[in-house]
Order: sequence, then structure tokens, then C-alpha cells
Amino acid sequence: MAHAPWAPGPPADLVGERLAALHRRIAVAGGDPATIRVVAVTKGFGPDAVRAAMAVGITDIGENYAAELRAKAAALAAGSGDPQCSEVRWHYLGAVQRRSVPGIAAAVAMWHGVCRVEEGAAIAAVTPGVPVLVQLELTGLAGRRGVRPADAPGLVSGLRQAGVQPVGVMAIGVPGDGSATRRVFEAAAATARRCDLPELSIGMSDDLEAAVAAGSTMVRVGRGLFGERPPRRSPAGSPAQ
Repeated sequence: MAHAPWAPGPPADLVGERLAALHRRIAVAGGDPATIRVVAVTKGFGPDAVRAAMAVGITDIGENYAAELRAKAAALAAGSGDPQCSEVRWHYLGAVQRRSVPGIAAAVAMWHGVCRVEEGAAIAAVTPGVPVLVQLELTGLAGRRGVRPADAPGLVSGLRQAGVQPVGVMAIGVPGDGSATRRVFEAAAATARRCDLPELSIGMSDDLEAAVAAGSTMVRVGRGLFGERPPRRSPAGSPAQ
């Protein structure tokens, strides 16, 4: 299976040290590291990063690109002599493209970026009843995907009718603006409560504390575990445009 070249991930002992640091940050921010799920985002890194995360007890692995998820899942399955490989819970974090859904749906345990009923229907056609998160757009930044809080209850109802299981909301903060990010996270938490959804996927490496303060139940962390992400490259090895 062709895929873009992967960068080597850090060794498991370093990932373990970084996970311990994340847990300390969560605790200092007032959260419980035992109940806030860390989703390790391995975008740009290879299957060795997934194995390192699994070695330190992280079973939730996030991917932004369908091709990367599919290739890594296949690579791990090829090494299925390792019993940990069967424990991976893949979280799809990117935009849901209906043409890509059939190739990855069987592997995905949770979809974080569902914005339309049609996306839920495409997922349900392959894996009915799978948990999904409604992606909210609360920043006002151009190019961001997601629905407004006022539209979330209707989308939740539509997704249930389409055959998937909405369990929470996902939101992304405002890069470099802590105050705006806090407002985004608080609004996301309020929307989740209004829709009676238990999961709140907010917070990444740089804004974890604000997310925990707002009630995050899962944080999506890449750089905080694996270091700086390599630039995305094309299958030929040149930087992707």
C-alpha cells in the first residue's frame, strides 16, 4: 500500500515521560488524569509512534488523514503478533469525506469531525451505531469547519436518525489567543450540556489547561507526546503543497 514517507517517532520511554508531564498539567489545571482521555495524534509519524503510545498505556490514537489511518492500521495488522495492536482505538479527527469513509470506517472507533447528516449517513452505511462527535465552529475564523451551537441540537437529532450515535461535541480553539480559546471551550461545553451529550473533545498541546478548566473529557495531543510534527510529504517524497 503506497503512503507518504513517515518520520520516525520517539522511543516509548520518552513518550512515557511526556505523558507523565501531560498528566501533571491536567492535574494542576484541576482535572483528573484518570478520567480525561488522551488521544495521541500520530499525524506525520509512522506505526512506531503508535506502538510507543501503546507501550505507555495510550490506546486511543488520532489521525487527521484517511490515507494515513488506513496505511498505519494495515501496517499494525501486518505485525499482529503484538497483542497490543488489536487494542488500538482509532479516532478520525479530520474532515469527513464521504468517498473516503468506506476505506476506513471498519477501523474507526470514533469520528470527531461530523458536521452534516450526510456524513453520518455515509458512516452508518458501513458501521451503524458508531460513536460520533459533532464538530462546532465557534471561532469565526475563515476556513474552519463546524456547525453553530444553535444548529447542534438539530444535527444531533438528524445523526441519530441517520444511524450513528452522537456522544459529544468537538471544538478547536483560536491559535495564540488564550482568552478567545477559553470562550470557545466554554461555549462548546455549554452546547454539549444543552444537547445532553457526555463527551467534550477540546484541548491540544498548547491549550490543554483551558480545555480542562472547561470540562474536557478528552484532549488531542500530538506535539506534546511526539515532538514537532514533520512537514507532510507527497508519496514521491517531496513536501506536499
